[in-house]
Amino acid sequence: MAIHHLEKLEAPIVYGIVNEKLRLECGSLDALIVKYDLDANELQHRLDEMGCYYDADVNQLRQK
Repeated sequence: MAIHHLEKLEAPIVYGIVNEKLRLECGSLDALIVKYDLDANELQHRLDEMGCYYDADVNQLRQK
């Protein structure tokens, strides 16, 4: 599933896609941002909107 245009996707879709990409393809959130040429500020804004944070210890998004 596409990860580009995060602003157009619903929050649960963003959460699922990002966690899937982290689990299967990227060793960190920074690696995901680079690999998919994402806007880090936009991604952080979406995470804040969703009440999520990146947990580096498990390389996954978590709910606050």
